[in-house]
Amino acid sequence: MTNGLLSVKDIGKIVSVSYYDEYKQRRQEGIWGFLCRLACVLLVLVFVALLICWVLPMVHKQKEFSARQDELKRQITEQTELLSLRNRQIEWLKEPEYLETIARDRLDLMKPGETILRMEPPGAAVPAAPATKPH
Repeated sequence: MTNGLLSVKDIGKIVSVSYYDEYKQRRQEGIWGFLCRLACVLLVLVFVALLICWVLPMVHKQKEFSARQDELKRQITEQTELLSLRNRQIEWLKEPEYLETIARDRLDLMKPGETILRMEPPGAAVPAAPATKPH
């Protein structure tokens, strides 16, 4: 270096040092940038996993509640039909003709001079006559 001027050799040294420093800095920034991006991706994945772990049990509970609700609706329908039948039976019991039919059928009651004929459905068990022992 003479008279404040740089020689070609000095300029070459300065340029090669500055290129190396830039490369070294970019390389370090590249590693840190990669690590930062990797950390962000991992953080997002952890957040998604936690979100799934939080939501999944609620989905299962919802399915259970839905099934329970369907079962209860079915039971309500059954009980409503049964109540309707019982109310009709109560109304029928208020009619003397129905009471007479029930009494004659279930209690084998008959009017004077009347004969009861019972017809058994096919396949119904008919009681056998008691066997007698020979002496």
